[in-house]
Amino acid sequence: CPPTRNSQQQTSFKRGSDLFGYVGIDAVLEQMQRKTMKAGFEFNIMVVGQSGLGKSTLVNTLFKSKVSRKSCTSNFEEKISKTVRLHAVSHVIEEKGVKMKLTVIDTPGFGDQINNENCWEPIVKYVNEQYEKYLREELNINRKRRIPDSRVHCCVYFLPATGHRLRPIDVEFMKRLGKMVSIVPVIAKADTLTVEERQEFKERIREDLTANGICVYPQREYDEDPEERALNDRIRKSIPFAVVGTDKEHQVNGNKVLGRKTKWGIIEVENVAHCEFANLRDLLIRSHLQDLKDVTHNILYETYRVQRLNESNMNFSELVLSTWPLGNGTDKCETESQL
Repeated sequence: CPPTRNSQQQTSFKRGSDLFGYVGIDAVLEQMQRKTMKAGFEFNIMVVGQSGLGKSTLVNTLFKSKVSRKSCTSNFEEKISKTVRLHAVSHVIEEKGVKMKLTVIDTPGFGDQINNENCWEPIVKYVNEQYEKYLREELNINRKRRIPDSRVHCCVYFLPATGHRLRPIDVEFMKRLGKMVSIVPVIAKADTLTVEERQEFKERIREDLTANGICVYPQREYDEDPEERALNDRIRKSIPFAVVGTDKEHQVNGNKVLGRKTKWGIIEVENVAHCEFANLRDLLIRSHLQDLKDVTHNILYETYRVQRLNESNMNFSELVLSTWPLGNGTDKCETESQL
C-alpha cells in the first residue's frame, strides 16, 4: 500500500539462515571488483619537504618503479627554485589486472629559501583549485559519467631528521593544510638517527602536533567502528614514520632486498626492524588507500563544496561560468609503466 504522511518505514534484518535458499547477494562484490578492474582508479599523492630529503627516492621505492619527477624528466638537473612551483607527474601502473592512474605532485622550492614566509600558499592554492575543478564538473548540466579526479588524496610531509622538535615552518604548513588534505608526516633519512634518538624525536613530534592542534591522518574522529579504531590507534602511536628510501637491491642471505649499503652493513628498507618504510607503504597502499580517497571526497571536499555554495554572492551559473584562475603553472608528464 502507498505510504501515508504518518507512515513509518520498518526494516527487519534477515540472516542467511533465515532465507529459503541461496539468493546470490554476495556476488555483488565480484561485480564491483570486475568493474573496478575494467575502469581502473586514480590516486593522487603530494610530497612536500625541503630539497635533499629523498622525496623522489621514497616515492619510487613506494611504487617500485620510476614514478618521481626526477625519474620522468630527461636530463634532470637539480636547482634550488626561487619560488614554490608544483610539478604533477602521472603514470598508469598495472598490477595483476588492476590499473591505477598515479599522479605524484612534487613541490620543489618549499622550505629552501632564507625567508620561507608564506611558502605554503602555492600548495594551498593548488589543493583548492583541484576541488574547484571537481565542483564545476559536478555542477555541469551535462556532466561526465565519470568525473576526472585530480584532488590530492594524501600529502606526505617530510621532516628532516634533526632529533629536535618541529620547526615553525612545519607547524605552520601542517596547521594550514591539515584541514584541507590528509597529511602523513614522515622522518626522512631516519638512518642518520640512532634507535633511541629516533624514538625520542618521534615522541617530541607527537607532543608538538598535539600542542599545536595539528590534525594528521588517520584522524580519530573519522574511525567508523571499534575494529577500525584499534587498527588506527596502532598507526597513530607510530606516527611520524621513520623511513629510509632506496631503489637499489643488495644480496642478503641469498635474497635480493631493497637497501642502503654502509660500512657497517645493509639497511633493509622493507625490514621493520631497520625502519618503518613498510608501515608507511601499508598505510598508503595496502590498507588505507581507499579510505584516503573516501576521506578526501566525503569530508574534505564536502567541506569545501558547502563553503563555496554557501558564499553570499554565489549562485550556480556564476560558479560554473566564473573565470576562477585554474591555471596553476604545474608541469605535467604522462607515462605508462607496467608492474
